[in-house]
Amino acid sequence: MIGKSARGASLRHKAVEELKEFLLLAVYLYICLGALIFMKSAILEAAGISYTAWGVAAVKALILAKFMLLGRAFHLGELHRDLPLIWPILFRSATFLILLLILTTIEELLVGFFHSRPLADSIAHIAGPTLMQVLATLLFMFLVLLPYFAFSCLREVLGDRYVIRLFFVERPAGIPVQGSV
Repeated sequence: MIGKSARGASLRHKAVEELKEFLLLAVYLYICLGALIFMKSAILEAAGISYTAWGVAAVKALILAKFMLLGRAFHLGELHRDLPLIWPILFRSATFLILLLILTTIEELLVGFFHSRPLADSIAHIAGPTLMQVLATLLFMFLVLLPYFAFSCLREVLGDRYVIRLFFVERPAGIPVQGSV
């Protein structure tokens, strides 16, 4: 009987942790996508075109966060763990970029199918209608993934509590900062 309640508490704890991770990742992605939308809006406004898509950014952030958690659940990109941190960070960023591209393509094709949208329109919704926009979108997403995976790899090496303390808790005055005299 004790085993069942402990298992239930463990599952509940894991579900809460997964939800927290999902929400934090979605907020991070929304901030990044929001910055891109803000820039796009500013450029288009300068050309006399009104453009805002904050709701789309929120939904996209939630979808991308879920896709990333799925990739993590399948231990995607976890090769090269013993190499210097730059390599697993770059490898995971590239691997997850490919995952997001594949899953977003499938998502847009399904949405297009249900809305009777032509295939070319669905494909244009993935990363843009021109090759330059596609490449810019892929580069932007790769750059968004780099700090996320840098933080994740640091957490794996140093531990969650230590890394979170390094980023969010003031260090005691007696601890020198590396490189200071």
